[in-house]
Amino acid sequence: MVKITKEAALAYHSQGKPGKIEVVPTKPYSTQTDLSLAYSPGVAEPCLEIEKNPQDAYKYTAKGNLVAVISNGTAVLGLGDIGAMAGKPVMEGKGLLFKIYGGIDVFDIEVNEKDPDKFIEAVKAIAPTFGGINLEDIKAPECFEIERRLKEELDIPVMHDDQHGTAIISSAGLLNALEVAGKKIEEVKIVVNGAGAAAISCTKLYEALGATHENIIMLDSKGVIRSDREGLERPGNEMKRYFATDRRDVTTLEEAVRDADVFLGLSKGNVLTQDMVRSMASHPIVFALANPVPEISYEDAMAARPDVLMSTGRSDYPNQINNVIGFPYIFRGALDVASTAINEEMKLAAVRAIADLAKQPVPDVVNEVYHVNNFTFGPDYFIPKPVDPRLITEVSMAVARAAMESGVARKPIEDWDAYRQHLKELMGQESKLTRQLRDTARRNPQRVVFAEGIHPNMLKAAVEAKAEGICHPIVLGNDEAITKLAKELDLSLEGIEIVNLRHPNEAPRRERYARILAEKRAREGATYEEANDKMFERNYFGMMMVETGEADAFITGLYTKYSNTIKVAKEVIGIQPGYNHFGTMHILNSKKGTYFLADTLINRHPDTDTLMDVAKLAEKTVRFFNHTPVMAMLSYSNFGADTSGSPAKVHEAIRRLQEEYSDWAIDGEMQVNFALNREVRDMKYPFTRLNGKDVNTLIFPNLSSANTSYKLMQAMNSDAEFIGPIQMGLNKPIHFTDFESSVRDIVNITAVAVIDAIVEKKKAARC
Repeated sequence: MVKITKEAALAYHSQGKPGKIEVVPTKPYSTQTDLSLAYSPGVAEPCLEIEKNPQDAYKYTAKGNLVAVISNGTAVLGLGDIGAMAGKPVMEGKGLLFKIYGGIDVFDIEVNEKDPDKFIEAVKAIAPTFGGINLEDIKAPECFEIERRLKEELDIPVMHDDQHGTAIISSAGLLNALEVAGKKIEEVKIVVNGAGAAAISCTKLYEALGATHENIIMLDSKGVIRSDREGLERPGNEMKRYFATDRRDVTTLEEAVRDADVFLGLSKGNVLTQDMVRSMASHPIVFALANPVPEISYEDAMAARPDVLMSTGRSDYPNQINNVIGFPYIFRGALDVASTAINEEMKLAAVRAIADLAKQPVPDVVNEVYHVNNFTFGPDYFIPKPVDPRLITEVSMAVARAAMESGVARKPIEDWDAYRQHLKELMGQESKLTRQLRDTARRNPQRVVFAEGIHPNMLKAAVEAKAEGICHPIVLGNDEAITKLAKELDLSLEGIEIVNLRHPNEAPRRERYARILAEKRAREGATYEEANDKMFERNYFGMMMVETGEADAFITGLYTKYSNTIKVAKEVIGIQPGYNHFGTMHILNSKKGTYFLADTLINRHPDTDTLMDVAKLAEKTVRFFNHTPVMAMLSYSNFGADTSGSPAKVHEAIRRLQEEYSDWAIDGEMQVNFALNREVRDMKYPFTRLNGKDVNTLIFPNLSSANTSYKLMQAMNSDAEFIGPIQMGLNKPIHFTDFESSVRDIVNITAVAVIDAIVEKKKAARC
């Protein structure tokens, strides 16, 4: 865990544009027509529609995806009553979390008002702006009344996250910790240290899940809250009075935790000692949630009781109770059905969805973030990690369904599969294109060879592709090493063929492949002996599997240099008839659309003939992905402005391509800004074949510009998805990855390779 210094924190918030959030337009605004639609006179039309039907605000404005994070700064984090203005950085931070985890827009509202009635009136007055309200950092007991009144008087979801967020996450953790410990919630003894908003909400939710009221002891700064304590009858103490115990034998925390099964701490640091933990029942559950210093440190708790099941609020220890696991997805589900509230049914649905998620196999992206091979449900992992991408689907869908079943949804979801897909696309987990690729591959899975079976990402990708039904994987490598790696990664190799190409049993196949290759390249000086030696290399062997029809496609590149792989591909597979060159393409999926970039990998310094082949292959490949190609051939000059060097090669390629393919939408050479800005291009160069068209395919003048461009876009645009490199022009489906490829990247390429193989088989059948 990196230590956060004061200087670093202040610099983070002040450098560049101050703060952490901004407002970004969602509609075009570059022309006078755009502005007339956005404001006067066009804006009058949605105004009139909303006047007739207020619910149309969800249709014509951002209301349905806009949450207010509202605070008066009276209980900010562990800082206390620092005032509304001083709490603004926290509220901005909450807005950031809403956006990055739930895709929800936020206005943070800091209300300089401590009087509950006036605060409530202020919130009610601005409520029409929002689809939901997240109350934050408001001190107890006022927060209880504020939330109660707003929930009663408003018709949009209202939730005080300090109460319910912590309650929901800790409840999910408690259910799973009890399962690990082999205990039942209705039987365990629970000690709650702290009687603020979060502690009371947690305990009430535990009761809703089955905890027995008589088995709960709650403490505040004065000790055990007992029914004989003076002052409990005073206004504001209703919640404490509800949890007051009738037991007279306990007054201190030390006495309360003796033989207890569960300790929940929402108080202050270092109040739970090792001796107290030792006095608890077997397999004690300790949730020490004070921040930044927990009631007992993880190290001290584990030293005191190795059988302890421990959670803190810190990210550097297992089982973090982190509200971000809940609130973005609870509001996401509530907003998506235009819910009038966040009720108990929705909160309980979130609890169970979060608890269930921890029992499912953990996505590779989570393991990579935390630098582990695999999280497995148990003492060190019974709460999902905040980065788990499945939270948005599992929790949001559970909440939305509960809203519908409990009668508070105004816009019910009818197609749950489509809703799940929408959530994935919203957060960039999957695009329509990748879903279509995988769905198409699943309809006719092919035999795909994975070259580097001993590479963790490739082995994981093979297992995932098998599990998704995309292909029948064949993994190359030492079978003992692959089996060992699979065990370390907790991967099942069922249904996956492992081929140890160096094993003596494979000698006949190596010899057969060598004869075929030697005969094929005989007029190029190849000998059987040389070919036989090459069959001990995975790229030669794997490509020969495809060449002979013993496999349908081949994936390689995690360990091998591109130049070596390209050489092998030319020797073994060869280039398609009608072309003298082959290339690769990357597909960019972005908010602005889908773009095809070529050639990003193969041809370093293409001449005119090479550029023509790349353009022809790109045209064919874009159609393969069911898009109509509109192609711009790029350079640093425009339409003959520079008559030497690479612009001249591009210019000549365009001239010849336009003569040969009169119906193609292709032009150049042109600078990339003109390629991508249709209005400026049409105004300045109205003569082009691209007039009135939006370019979706970019042909680069050389490998340096193509490779640099796509990697720059990849590094600068975290919201964009890249698929590739996709091979264009080889005789068989041979596809490449690179050493930076993630499991998801490899699975996407596998889907492309499968579809490529399907198309090749259909062509062969027609011939």
